[in-house]
Amino acid sequence: MNRLIEVRDLSKTFTLHQQNGVVLNVLDGLSFTVDAGECLVLHGQSGAGKSTLLRTLYGNYLPAGGSIRVRHAGDWLELVGALPRDVLAVRQQTLGYVSQFLRVIPRVASLDIVMEPALARGWSRTLAKARAENLLARLNIPQRLWQLAPGTFSGGEQQRVNIARGFMVAWPVMLLDEPTASLDDTNRKVVLELINEAKAGGAALIGIFHDRAAREAVADRHLDMTPSAPTAKESQPC
Repeated sequence: MNRLIEVRDLSKTFTLHQQNGVVLNVLDGLSFTVDAGECLVLHGQSGAGKSTLLRTLYGNYLPAGGSIRVRHAGDWLELVGALPRDVLAVRQQTLGYVSQFLRVIPRVASLDIVMEPALARGWSRTLAKARAENLLARLNIPQRLWQLAPGTFSGGEQQRVNIARGFMVAWPVMLLDEPTASLDDTNRKVVLELINEAKAGGAALIGIFHDRAAREAVADRHLDMTPSAPTAKESQPC
């Protein structure tokens, strides 16, 4: 067993200051682990905290309590309360995040956006360019668009550029927030292939999939985000 991420008693609250300080307990005592080569799918109705969990794991949200440990550079690192430089190193080397939306600097070419994670790790530009071109081609982004900024692309094209960037390098742990949403069958199949390739390469994945067929294609277990049942279970129809 090669465990790559451990979450213990994780909680996250939001205070609604414009509604008399009402406190929402979005995550409450959440605990789970994910091993190398395993995909844990988050399950629960809208508002159950699935996207909040991913953002908390990535460090975009500060948890109210609990522990998030990842295996980074051969050792366990506690992310709750970690120094900013340590969080940055984890995001560069260990923890990948494919969000629902592409957020990039305007006027940067799509090819350069996809290449960036590899260049940040010290890849040669030649090697990074070859990998990026392969991913863009697999995801059916026309070559004529590769040198254009994605700001004017369709939503589906932007999403596929985002996915190419997310899978540009091998991540020990990957967070996937609806990577197949709004994709046609052809491109959904490619994304599921990329996910299973990452699993075969030893990545631990945590993902949100509202598409039942997509869940069944990649899930090893699911985490029931229903407030009364925050435990990870063997994969079953969600």
